[in-house]
Amino acid sequence: MPAEPRTDPTEAVLAAWRAESARLVGALTRMTRDVDLAEDLAQDALVAALEQWPATGVPDNPGAWLMTTAKRRGVDHFRRADTLRRKVAELAHDHGGEEDAVPDLDAQVDHIEDDVLRLVFLTCHPSLTPESRAALTLRLVGGLTTAEIARGFLVSESTMGQRISRAKRTLATAHAEFELPAGEERVDRLDDVMAVIYLVFNEGYSATAGDDWMRPDLVHEAIRLARMLSDLAPEEPEVLGLQALLEIQGSRTAARLDEHGAPVLLEAQDRSRWDQLMIRRGLGALQRAEQRAARGHPVGRYFLQASIAAEHARAARAEDTDWRRIATLYDVLATAAPGPVVEVNRAVAHGRAFGPNAGLAVLDAVDPAALGDSPLVASVRGDLLERAGLHAEASRSFAQAAALTRNEGERGVLRRRADLNDAASPPG
Repeated sequence: MPAEPRTDPTEAVLAAWRAESARLVGALTRMTRDVDLAEDLAQDALVAALEQWPATGVPDNPGAWLMTTAKRRGVDHFRRADTLRRKVAELAHDHGGEEDAVPDLDAQVDHIEDDVLRLVFLTCHPSLTPESRAALTLRLVGGLTTAEIARGFLVSESTMGQRISRAKRTLATAHAEFELPAGEERVDRLDDVMAVIYLVFNEGYSATAGDDWMRPDLVHEAIRLARMLSDLAPEEPEVLGLQALLEIQGSRTAARLDEHGAPVLLEAQDRSRWDQLMIRRGLGALQRAEQRAARGHPVGRYFLQASIAAEHARAARAEDTDWRRIATLYDVLATAAPGPVVEVNRAVAHGRAFGPNAGLAVLDAVDPAALGDSPLVASVRGDLLERAGLHAEASRSFAQAAALTRNEGERGVLRRRADLNDAASPPG
């Protein structure tokens, strides 16, 4: 019989790290009360695994091996610490032994899932900026390297390293507690956690700058974080709504680029390339959210956006999309979570449901300055004008949007649409 293929030790280490790093850092932060030290201990365990597993083989329980190793490194750290040595001397005089002075990390009970939830809330502490929250979440909860995060956000590794270090120092200065907030503070912090995960997803799904229209690694990491958050807070319909939204939108990833790497817009996508497993996961999460909402739990923007995404997912063909239903959902979303981006998307929905003039009427009420230098208003205006047959005006809007975007993939799409409309406009 042929020998069974052996697991590559290095790949096993990296897989274990990606699966277990949040639990490691969370548990170690609870034990040491120092997030910087906790990450260092977890990283030490990772290095030890990379050194030892190729020689000794992959352990039966990789996560437990990493935790045990990290705890031992923690005990060693405390034994070496000057401040602890002074305490040891004092305690040795009173109790006659050194061991009582060393934190017994091995004896501590592991509240694994609670630790991960605490870590998620810690990385979204209100003292941090949204950008720092995103970076620290990807680092501590997502287990990504500084280089991976830097590539995702198009900054240098040193810049991202400094951002993460500043975030940790800010937490230390703010004396951030490794405890779950309660009451309104917990609700507010949960909103911040979801906002950070959504920010990471959007940066991966439609990159704001650079050559690539998407960064799939960020998409996948955001979905993983959303699934984790749903496991940690399964009674919160908005958390389930966020997971549903990201699963359903993420299911389109393979269809959003053609064979040449050019972006493909939603209505032109080959829906046979949509990931049906992710769609089922998303619809399942949405159904669970609906059940909790029926029992009186409040819902908001993520639940409503997931409901909109579900309408697209249920349509076998673009022409089967229930745009009237989507327009109604956007009307509700505009009341629940008003904002310029919602209004622009509402204009698209009304344009599809009731005709381009209806969409333009919604769009005309949006102040473009509210979106800064975003190409969103100009590109949607170009689409609605194109559908109204006003090709010359559409061409100018698409050209304006192309000049505003910082993403090369999006710029190519907008320029092509500008050229097509220019060619279709009457001579004059």
